[in-house]
Amino acid sequence: MNAGQYWKNRLPFLCIQLLSMAALSVFLLINGNSTDVVALILFVWAVLLMVCMLTAFWMKKKRLDRLLALADKVEEKYLISEIAPKPMQAEEEVWHRLLKLAGRSMLEQIGEVKQERKEYREYIEQWIHEIKTPLTAIQLLCENNRSEPTREILGELEKVSRYVEQTLYYARSGHTEKDYSIKPVCVEQVIHQAVTDNKYLLLKNQVTIQVEAFPCTVYSDEKWLRFLLNQLIVNAVKYKDKDPVLKFYGKEDGARICLLVEDNGIGICPEDLPRIFEKGFTGKNGRKAGGSTGLGLYLCKCLCRKLGMEIQAEPLEKGTRMILSFYRNDYIYQVQEK
Repeated sequence: MNAGQYWKNRLPFLCIQLLSMAALSVFLLINGNSTDVVALILFVWAVLLMVCMLTAFWMKKKRLDRLLALADKVEEKYLISEIAPKPMQAEEEVWHRLLKLAGRSMLEQIGEVKQERKEYREYIEQWIHEIKTPLTAIQLLCENNRSEPTREILGELEKVSRYVEQTLYYARSGHTEKDYSIKPVCVEQVIHQAVTDNKYLLLKNQVTIQVEAFPCTVYSDEKWLRFLLNQLIVNAVKYKDKDPVLKFYGKEDGARICLLVEDNGIGICPEDLPRIFEKGFTGKNGRKAGGSTGLGLYLCKCLCRKLGMEIQAEPLEKGTRMILSFYRNDYIYQVQEK
């Protein structure tokens, strides 16, 4: 509570008190009372007034400070009226009722928004599952009728499938943990699956793939790990340079197992590096290449955080190195060693 504002608000009351003291002094002097008696009465009045006002200020400040401290501990501030102490004054009762009405209105609106978001998310998920059926049918038709046009169609189908998976993750981003299936995953096998998912994109852009032997098993979700690698592969192709090469290799670093994805593309501008995982950020090279949404690496960062992983980007002399770090679980690691 602001002390200056508090006393400023009580200036009218203090003026009334001073006028009352002056009027009483005049009345007592007219009735023959000595100045000593009048001075004593005014002194006692002033002391009592000061004590009462300071006590009231101290009690109110203590009460309000306690209320503010309580509010700081509450995550949902609109629920403060539910845990606030019982009002002691009529004015406080009015404000308490207003807070309750505001909180109730806020809860109703939050409930409506959550329901709308849930229905929209369920619709998006249902639509994604439905769209996969015709996409698979088109892919089979093209595979069974190989020609130059069907190869082009298959390349575009890969692109559509990536967008569909990206949309699915974005729709589930608030509760992806419900879709996790954590189990031992062979990293090398997932790399080959991700390359297969993007084979037409890689062939069309004449990208050379190099996969070093990496017979390492981590505990993660295979489907979402493939999603991560797909995003990194697409980025590497999007920002390719002459004679593109995409290299996958791994290393063990103490408590971490690192998967490194390295390309020889146009790279990332040094000033853009701290922001590449921000939502919607495209950077200088992204604007030059065109078609960049700024969502790919943002989704990768969010997914890694939920999977207990880390993702980092390192600029190279030519190209970029992306590092996916899996942290060993001490308990699981000890069991595996036995």
